[in-house]
Amino acid sequence: MLKEKVTALLNEFFEENKSFFLVDFSLTPDNKIKIIVDGDNGVTLKDCIAVSRQVEHNLDREELDFSLEVTSPGATEPIINNRQYNKNIGRKFQVKTAEDKFEGELTAITESGIQLSWKAREPKPVGKGKVTVKYEKEIPFADIVEAKVMITF
Repeated sequence: MLKEKVTALLNEFFEENKSFFLVDFSLTPDNKIKIIVDGDNGVTLKDCIAVSRQVEHNLDREELDFSLEVTSPGATEPIINNRQYNKNIGRKFQVKTAEDKFEGELTAITESGIQLSWKAREPKPVGKGKVTVKYEKEIPFADIVEAKVMITF
């Protein structure tokens, strides 16, 4: 019953705030509610507070004891929702598929997947030395096992 009520409250919030979306929602047997939200333009502390208030103010603590945690996805967390790619165009990604692993800049998002580009030093076809070659790869969402933004300093 609690899960359905929280889900309904979250749906209500996301209907009113179209730029935000749910990344993950979990409920433990001892009523610990954990909600991870993201937004097309990122998530601020104020946004997390708004989600928290939407849920907490509509649940009765006298009726049911619960704890509530609302967060945004961490910088090192993998991408879970395809909508998260939109705000990361131009950033460096590490993408694992069942067969391979790619590192490159996220250059585009299509309806069916993402496009990465990267440069590599390859031996010259003729003669000594190396030449820089640019690669591009479109990876379907269905093939992605894990995708993470690579943090560079």
